[in-house]
Amino acid sequence: MSNSEMKQRLHDDMTAALKARDEIRKSTLRMALTAVTKAEVAGKEARELSDAEVLDVLTAEAKKRRESVTAYREAGREELADKEQAEADILAEYLPEQLTAEEIAALVTETIAATGAAELGPRGIGKVMGALQPKVKGKADGGTVSAEVKRQLGA
Repeated sequence: MSNSEMKQRLHDDMTAALKARDEIRKSTLRMALTAVTKAEVAGKEARELSDAEVLDVLTAEAKKRRESVTAYREAGREELADKEQAEADILAEYLPEQLTAEEIAALVTETIAATGAAELGPRGIGKVMGALQPKVKGKADGGTVSAEVKRQLGA
């Protein structure tokens, strides 16, 4: 087995979508696999990504889709927004369960207490983000987490 079960799963699911004539799923997974391949050849030498790295690629792709949905909706381009949303939903199936706003707030509160950053105020943001990163990686948007940290530290 290749060292990325994640990549194999994407490939198998794309093949299944092809047979099922599920166009949006097929094109989304093909695009995801292309992004993974691009990442594999991006460095000095080509290499196979680990599952964690494949997850990073998928997280970035899903984030791009969510940003596009917002942009298209603001521009009143509903059909394009819907297509991007459908792609984001498909990618989300491969990502860890996303944290709710309440869960993020609770984690931030807990981390501020654990790091003693409360008395640092806004200067404690880096310290808190550093401690939070491993807990939220792939499970929450960095911008959302950062905004909550700033809010709680009164930045």
